[in-house]
Amino acid sequence: MYAIIKTGGKQYRVAEGDVITVEKLAANEGESVVFDQVLTVVNDGDVKVGKPLVDGAKVTAKVEAQGKERKIRIFKYKAKSNYRRRQGHRQPFTKLVIEKIEA
Repeated sequence: MYAIIKTGGKQYRVAEGDVITVEKLAANEGESVVFDQVLTVVNDGDVKVGKPLVDGAKVTAKVEAQGKERKIRIFKYKAKSNYRRRQGHRQPFTKLVIEKIEA
């Protein structure tokens, strides 16, 4: 059984026991999070596709960790004009363990 959920402007294919990394959620480590934006649920060949969401479906996950991604460097440069700008960015994330899919 697996489901496709939507969070943080992205879609994720999840099954029970999966560990996924999503955009930062406002939850502490050890707390449970419920996703009610379920787009599709597949259970042994039985496919439920929402229009746009599946009614009554939800996915429960537990927050395993909060953290930041690896740093990326942003460098702006214009030739022959002595224009250079350097900036770094670390995107925050939430690591989740999928516990239960209800459909």
